[in-house]
Amino acid sequence: MKEFLGELYILFSYPRNIILLLSRMVIAYGFSLPALLKINDLEGTVSWFESVSIPFPTLLAYMVSGLESIGIILLLLGLFTRYISIMLGFVMIGAILFVHLPHGFDASGGGFEIPLYYLIFLMMFATYGAGKYSLDRLLFDGKEDE
Repeated sequence: MKEFLGELYILFSYPRNIILLLSRMVIAYGFSLPALLKINDLEGTVSWFESVSIPFPTLLAYMVSGLESIGIILLLLGLFTRYISIMLGFVMIGAILFVHLPHGFDASGGGFEIPLYYLIFLMMFATYGAGKYSLDRLLFDGKEDE
């Protein structure tokens, strides 16, 4: 019975790893346009952060822009996935609290629906890791995938 359960676990792990890979790619793509907009106009990003009452707007504009840019690369590669997911999760919490919460839930009205979905996916990566198809698995001998 123990062998059967082991084989069953392996069988069901393949779709999980493919789903983790595809999810990482989709979330990285979702971060790409906002990150590029912030990086290409850092002064505008600082002004916008000030306008929505984000504390320390200059510091946080640079930090968020850099973190999102690095996060895209790390998520695509599946490298340090748990750590970058937690950090990007904090960015999403900030986006929800400072930008989207006053507009309600619905994404069509600028609400926090989409950042919440991103946060859920990021917490999934923080919990389950990058999966089998990642540099975490290759470099850390699967320890990040457990």
